[in-house]
Amino acid sequence: MLKDKKIILGVCGSIAAYKSAVLVRLLVKAGANVKVILTADAANFITPLTLATLSKNPVYTHYFDAETGVWSNHVELGLWADLMLIAPASANTIAKMASGLCDNLLTAVYLSAKCPVYFAPAMDLDMWKHESTTHNVNQLQSYGNKLISPGSGELASGLHGEGRMAEPEEIVNHIINYLREGLPLLGKNALVTAGPTYEAIDPVRFIGNHSSGKMGFAIADELTSLGATVTLIAGPTAEKTSNSIKRIDVTSAADMLRACTAEFERADIMVMSAAVADYTPNVVQENKIKKTESEFSLELKKTQDILATLGKLKKNSQILVGFALETDNEEDNAIGKLKKKNLDFIVLNSLNDKGAGFKSDTNKITIFNKAFERIEFPIKSKAEVAKDICAEILKLV
Repeated sequence: MLKDKKIILGVCGSIAAYKSAVLVRLLVKAGANVKVILTADAANFITPLTLATLSKNPVYTHYFDAETGVWSNHVELGLWADLMLIAPASANTIAKMASGLCDNLLTAVYLSAKCPVYFAPAMDLDMWKHESTTHNVNQLQSYGNKLISPGSGELASGLHGEGRMAEPEEIVNHIINYLREGLPLLGKNALVTAGPTYEAIDPVRFIGNHSSGKMGFAIADELTSLGATVTLIAGPTAEKTSNSIKRIDVTSAADMLRACTAEFERADIMVMSAAVADYTPNVVQENKIKKTESEFSLELKKTQDILATLGKLKKNSQILVGFALETDNEEDNAIGKLKKKNLDFIVLNSLNDKGAGFKSDTNKITIFNKAFERIEFPIKSKAEVAKDICAEILKLV
């Protein structure tokens, strides 16, 4: 949910500012692009260098640099952000935000922001319970800002009670849950396969293909961004997944079949984009085969068709999407698979199309649905192709 999100993190003067280092690290790890704004008081608790190192972006502290005259454009920063998070949010800054005061860079960016704003208060028990703080927090919420409530525990003053800033992990989870609200696939479980399978010949050799898994990983990311809970079953690939996607790594077609059937029952949506081997060696040699003869024959047997197997198990409430990578009689072969394997629609790739197929960052697809309607798309990035495929899925949900 946070991948490629542009986030401004405002850090106020509070002992809880030390947690902002962990918060930045978690946001960056989730794929977000984070820019940090420190108030003057916050810089007494944590250094700009620490947060710049973790965020991989310069840290903003003032309207302009007195030595160079370089201006920190608060309007530009406010418009840049997809969301703004103020954590820790001190009683002082909350009061300024509620009243529209604008005497530092952070409050100026807040007033310029067009994005959702989240704030995680941090202060002592009596300050948090004070009527003016309660009024200011309610005022901020009435503007549409989202409160991430403080927890209860030991405070810096030595008192015990409410006022501790929520832990960084809690803050990230709160934001993800807010972002998921209203998404079209919220509550749906999706199963995606991606990458090749490797069929062992002996301990060092295998039969495989050139699939990188990029298309399947892009689909998994897009389904996640639409609110689905995604399980990705991946063959051998160098592609990376975000923490929000459950990943199951497999090697062979048999491994992938076992993983798919184990996950099948709970899946509402299944997108089978993996390039699964059609054949596997009849016998896997225990030791490395020596190069002794000028010719070598290998006896193969068919692998069990994962897509057809799931098609037979599929319930009416489930959506099953298949892929067809073809080199000849492309449309006839794709429609044949659509009929035979009980699919809701099939995505056709042709190796004859420039920029389509394995390892490329782009793809060109044609979709055939159950009514055999043909929907053709131009060449696009695989991320954009994933959006097109998921748009067709949304029509069926």
